Amino acid sequence: MSPSTVQAPEQTAQAVMDALSRIASPERAASSARFFKTGPGEYGEGDLFVGVTVPDQRKVLRSFRNLPLTELTRLIDSPFHEHRLCAVIGATERFRRGTGEREAISGWYLDAAYRGRINNWDIVDTSAGPILGGLLYDRPRGLLFELARSTGGGPNDLWLRRIAIIATQEFINRGDASTTLELAPIYLDYPDDLLQKATGWMLREVGKRVDRDLLIGFLDEYAARMPRTMLGYAVEHLTVERRRHYRSLKKEC
Repeated sequence: MSPSTVQAPEQTAQAVMDALSRIASPERAASSARFFKTGPGEYGEGDLFVGVTVPDQRKVLRSFRNLPLTELTRLIDSPFHEHRLCAVIGATERFRRGTGEREAISGWYLDAAYRGRINNWDIVDTSAGPILGGLLYDRPRGLLFELARSTGGGPNDLWLRRIAIIATQEFINRGDASTTLELAPIYLDYPDDLLQKATGWMLREVGKRVDRDLLIGFLDEYAARMPRTMLGYAVEHLTVERRRHYRSLKKEC
């Protein structure tokens, strides 16, 4: 082997974990644990962190572009947040490359989601749009309505519901707001802050990227019923006068 030849690392989950551990920071791990609300009763309760930033995780993964799904499963089943995030980043990149295995990747993703492994907002937001949105763009989208109405009775309902609304970001990016607008009313009665933020964010994106009149029409019908956080996100880029108008409807209801 010539001096300029760089041998590719073994394409295994353990190799990814070892690479992350070499650049991990205990201070970063402690900071991330606070940021992602891992205390008792919080949405990330019990989550563990290695202590590696997202940009550094992506740098590590450049050397692991060919991880088999079996190795991605080992990563997604790790108790460490960064390992699970790396798993969905790797799966998302594989899906985007159009490797001929999109069905297998989306099946892998749904299995992980139902098993409660897509279980924090950054893990959801990195992957739901590209993978589920990418799969369902030109297909029936009933699956998203099933996820949005998840009633398993456990904490995973939160993440399955967030996956559903965030998946529509891919449709919005392609100019299709229909599913976002059909799903959003389901979320009006969900008290979870993370669902209110996600839904308001997607509605805002409808107004920014597809058609502001579609957002206005939705607000005209639902603003008085929208949770304050959802409404605040949805109207963020409207004029001051319109924001005041829709917030006043909330006060009057």
